[in-house]
Amino acid sequence: MENNRNFFITIALSVLILTLWQVFYMNPRMEQQREQARIEQQRTEAQKKEAGGAANSGAAGTQAPAPGTIPSAPGSEAVTAAGRDQAVAASKRIKIDTPSLEGSINLTGARLDDLRLKHYRETVDKNSPEIELLNPSSLPNGYFTEIGFVGNDKTGAVPGSETVWSVDGNPTLTPATPVTLTYTNDKGLTFKRTVSVDNDYMFTVSDTVQNSGSAPVSLFNYGRVTRYDKPAVASTYVLHEGLIGYTGAEGLQEHKYAAIEKDKQFQPGKSTDGWLGITDKYWAVTLVPTEKQPFQPRYAYFEDGRHRYQSDFLTDPINVEAGQSATVETEVFAGAKEVAKINAYEEDRHIKRFDLLIDWGWFHFITKPMFWLIDTLYKFFGNFGLAILATTVIVKAIFFPLANKSYASMANMKKVQPKMLEIREKYADDKMKQQQAMMELYKTEKINPLAGCWPVALQIPVFFSLYKVLYITIEMRHAPFFGWVHDLAAPDPTSLFNLFGLLPFAPPAFLPHMGAWAVVMGITMFLQMRMNPAPPDPTQAAVFTWMPVIFTFMMGSFPAGLVIYWAWNNTLSILQQGVIMKRQGAKIELWDNLAALFRKKPSPAE
Repeated sequence: MENNRNFFITIALSVLILTLWQVFYMNPRMEQQREQARIEQQRTEAQKKEAGGAANSGAAGTQAPAPGTIPSAPGSEAVTAAGRDQAVAASKRIKIDTPSLEGSINLTGARLDDLRLKHYRETVDKNSPEIELLNPSSLPNGYFTEIGFVGNDKTGAVPGSETVWSVDGNPTLTPATPVTLTYTNDKGLTFKRTVSVDNDYMFTVSDTVQNSGSAPVSLFNYGRVTRYDKPAVASTYVLHEGLIGYTGAEGLQEHKYAAIEKDKQFQPGKSTDGWLGITDKYWAVTLVPTEKQPFQPRYAYFEDGRHRYQSDFLTDPINVEAGQSATVETEVFAGAKEVAKINAYEEDRHIKRFDLLIDWGWFHFITKPMFWLIDTLYKFFGNFGLAILATTVIVKAIFFPLANKSYASMANMKKVQPKMLEIREKYADDKMKQQQAMMELYKTEKINPLAGCWPVALQIPVFFSLYKVLYITIEMRHAPFFGWVHDLAAPDPTSLFNLFGLLPFAPPAFLPHMGAWAVVMGITMFLQMRMNPAPPDPTQAAVFTWMPVIFTFMMGSFPAGLVIYWAWNNTLSILQQGVIMKRQGAKIELWDNLAALFRKKPSPAE
């Protein structure tokens, strides 16, 4: 019965790992290949367009929207063949320079459409380009946020996509120096916009409308985050990428790109608080509307002109009496989803459930404490790899009493194996009596036949939560370990097929990825399985023999941090099981099993 139980545990764990491998590696990999092909095709088509066509399109005025509706996004008709620098230089701008950000604000529409992250680069190479978060709408990867107004005949022209704002005073936006923009129309309305930014990723846009006319006016405030392409790294089942928000009674709303392409538009109920925007794996751009006015959130996909994705809001009417003014304020988050900073924004600025911008998943009650523990240990050790190793020790210590009982029960089962074999032989033709005798033996010897399941069962949620932490948190991105591992969130860069870099060639892409740490993990798994007697059934024995090899190939494509954790966990399990078995007086089968591998097997004739 013990062998059958171990066999079923092995099969269940194999199915789980195969499922994780398919969901977390193969599906994203195929989707990423399709997405990269789509983006490349889009860029090729963009290069064929005449730059003049794009310029003419940009010069055309935006058709006035219907009252109470958000105007169309700029640059919807064509894309320019020029590069990013040329697209940025094509309009007057205000420079942005903060400890975390650099870029500019486009004075046309006062759009935030040029933003780079100073602390993050595309690869682990310190000289690689900075992450470009926002880009002008005329580019194939246009991505921007904009705040404006919707008016009517009484208000005259109000600030929108094509409005060119004037700058008062300081031309550079820094945490210490806000900038002020103004616009006055022919109806006596003056719009004064003050833009400020903190040291991290939060902008504050304060709009004051002064009515110098003789009659009251009513207008709407809108904000939008618009994107013309999808991220190069496509979404997976373990992570949400796409349109997101937390508003009103509906709470969290998540719309993946494929889903909103199908639904075209989703409009929840009105709200007086919350936030909405677009999120990537590590970055996000969100709007936090003013609490002074109820607003209508919306998530949409548009196919007119250029296809685009948009999260936006439109406030209820803002009434401004003659000779009076009204002020609305919108906060704009544009940056990296760093856990500590996201939590600080939620607490300090009272942004409702802003922590949900990071996709902790359904098992957040495990994932968030796991991140907290690793991050706390990182602050002590200064290395996330060491923090993962220390986390493994702490988790082992927490479950030590339960694991002790489990291993002790397994050791006792080994001691009574002769009695179990005797029962099987005695009742070989009567399975019912055999099971009854086995259960009586378990009761007499105080053995729990299912105790061996617990070490495996406990490892699964820890494994998943660690995978989630490595996959979603930007703190783990490009986090180095010692030696050749420069990014714990990426697969081990070495490969068995070129002897881990000793041979001067890159392995072909069709070969499975299997780095040095995956081999170490496979060896430790092999040794752990050899701690137990070899199953008498040939099929079970074959499964136990080949499982470490299969896991080695599968785990080679997982993040290096996860493989290191698994190898270290196996090592600790071997030591723990060995100590407990010795205390229980049970024989440790490891050395006999290893010796048997090299012992000459007798031929059938012998």
